[in-house]
Amino acid sequence: MLGFGFGVLLVSHQFPLWLAPFMSLTIYAGALQYLSVEMLANHTDYFTIAVTTFLVNARHLFYGISLIEKYKRIYLPKIYLAFGLTDETYSLIACNPTENESKEYYIYVTFLDHLYWISGGFLGAVFGKIIPFNSEGIDFVLTALFIAIFTEQWLNTDKHFSAVIGILATLICLIAFDKNYFLIPSMVLITLAIIWARRFEIRRTKS
Repeated sequence: MLGFGFGVLLVSHQFPLWLAPFMSLTIYAGALQYLSVEMLANHTDYFTIAVTTFLVNARHLFYGISLIEKYKRIYLPKIYLAFGLTDETYSLIACNPTENESKEYYIYVTFLDHLYWISGGFLGAVFGKIIPFNSEGIDFVLTALFIAIFTEQWLNTDKHFSAVIGILATLICLIAFDKNYFLIPSMVLITLAIIWARRFEIRRTKS
């Protein structure tokens, strides 16, 4: 549905239909693709696009770090796995039971999620061309997605330390900084807090 919504949003801004599957194939970044529609429509300068891209996708740094252990024995396919590491894919892989994990599972999940996104974007663009309608508010599906992923991961684990740290750090930085600039400080704070907690746990284990 997210890919479908992207396709509808894209053609509602008078972009060509073929751009939806092309962007989904080459960019493949849900939240950024939604934002890119507005940036392209408003002829946003390259510097702003670059900064926005970094801010929106910075969370993927944390995704990648947490999957180092899972992906360490995968070689050439790791390039595609890194490219295809989206919120949905991360949620499926991170919550997968240990006994069912395999290199093939990671590849299949990443590939199928990518294929679904491309197909959804194309179908949404076709639908949007055939039946034009008001697309205002359609980008809220991203907020709904993040809430669903957070809730699923919260329910599937007994340890909520990282989630609590993320919430608190984000709230602190949102209060301390402007809403347009709180993202990077909050991620720095989250990283420092998790590193400190990890070191404390290691020291406690050794003692």
